[in-house]
Amino acid sequence: MTASVILLNGTSSAGKTTLAKHLQSALPGCWQHMALDQFRDGLPDHYRGLNAPDGSTGASGLNVVPNTSQDPAFTEVVFGEDGQKMLRGMRRAMKAMTDAGVSIIIDDILLTSDFLLDYLEVFNDDQVLLVGVRCDLTIIEAREAQRLGRFPGTAAGQFVSCHAHEVYDVEVDTGLQSPESCAAKVVEAIDQKPTAFAQLRQGQ
Repeated sequence: MTASVILLNGTSSAGKTTLAKHLQSALPGCWQHMALDQFRDGLPDHYRGLNAPDGSTGASGLNVVPNTSQDPAFTEVVFGEDGQKMLRGMRRAMKAMTDAGVSIIIDDILLTSDFLLDYLEVFNDDQVLLVGVRCDLTIIEAREAQRLGRFPGTAAGQFVSCHAHEVYDVEVDTGLQSPESCAAKVVEAIDQKPTAFAQLRQGQ
C-alpha cells in the first residue's frame, strides 16, 4: 500500500467515524483511529464554551456560537487561541505516530483553509490519502438531531466550507452507499499513489 495516512474530511455527522471503524476492519495491519473529537473532549470543561463572551476561557478554547449572517442561521464552532494551539498540537501528535511507524486514520473537519495548510505543512513527507466524506444535508441533519451533544445547524454551517478546497483522492457518499461500500472504495484507492496533497501544495 502506498499511503500510511488516511485523512477523512467531512461535516459533523457525515459518517467519518463509522467509516473509520469499517476501514480498520477492512485494511490489513494495524491502523490507529485519531479523531478531532478525541482531542476536543480532552479540553477542560470551562474551555468548551456555549456562546461564551470574548475574553472568557470558553471563547479561548472551543466556542459554539449562533451565526445569523445567513438565512437560515446556523451553529458555528469557533476555536479561540487555546483551541488553535490544541489543533496544531493534535496534528503534530498525529505526525509523531507516523514517525513511529504507525499507520493512522484521521477523522477531522477542515473548517478553514488554515487547517488544511497546517496539514500540508505537517505531513510534508508522508503519503496522505485525502478522502471527502459527503452526504445529503437532510440526512446529515437527521443524524445530527439523534446524536447527544450535537447542536442543530452545526453541519449546515460546515457543509460548503469544509470542502472548499475541492481536491480529493477519493470521495464517498454515506447517504447513498453502505459503510462497507464506502470502506471498499477507500481501500481500492489506497493502492494508488495519492496525489491530492501534491495538487493542493502546488495551488498554494
